[in-house]
Amino acid sequence: MHVQQWLDTVPAVAVYAVVALVIGVESLGIPLPGEIVLVSAALLSSQHSGINPVLLGAFATLGAVVGDSIGYAIGRKGGRPLLAWLGRKFPRHFGEGHVATAERSFEKWGMWAVFFGRFIALLRIFAGPLAGVLHMPYWKFLIANVLGGICWAGGTTAVVYYVGIVAENWLKRFSYVGLAAAVLVGLASMLIVRRKAKKAAAQREAAEREPVSAAE
Repeated sequence: MHVQQWLDTVPAVAVYAVVALVIGVESLGIPLPGEIVLVSAALLSSQHSGINPVLLGAFATLGAVVGDSIGYAIGRKGGRPLLAWLGRKFPRHFGEGHVATAERSFEKWGMWAVFFGRFIALLRIFAGPLAGVLHMPYWKFLIANVLGGICWAGGTTAVVYYVGIVAENWLKRFSYVGLAAAVLVGLASMLIVRRKAKKAAAQREAAEREPVSAAE
């Protein structure tokens, strides 16, 4: 079952909780499809499903900020051995090459790596734990974490919501245009058929008169 279809079967309150939980766990450093769940829920909110986009964005932001903060604490306590353990458990996400790339980003950009990392799948998983491992000052991490969470979660929800609204309105207009076109095609076809029928009848009458004229 598709994520959006599954979310559509649960109450709105549960959708908020699921979005916050999945994004929070992803931010801890465990690879989960947080962005897919958020986009699916935002699309649902644009389809009059009872999901409030403002609450959805708020819960998504909360999950991102809390998850990253817990990931930071775990990374600070676990240190390098934690990254090695994650590499064994999730080699596709925490392999040596991925860790080295993330570390270079942190060394070059500092707290901006946390902020912009929220928008990049790989760094979104790494940001919290790696910032802790590298002993980034927590106040710097928190500022970047909160701002990144608000911009990513709130921005993604808003963009997808409004795109869904526009797409729905466009599809409605398209359906009306399609209906009008179908009616016009039907009328045109009917007129053409009637004209051809009249022409065929006239030709048949003319053909019937010809033998009579010849006999006379």
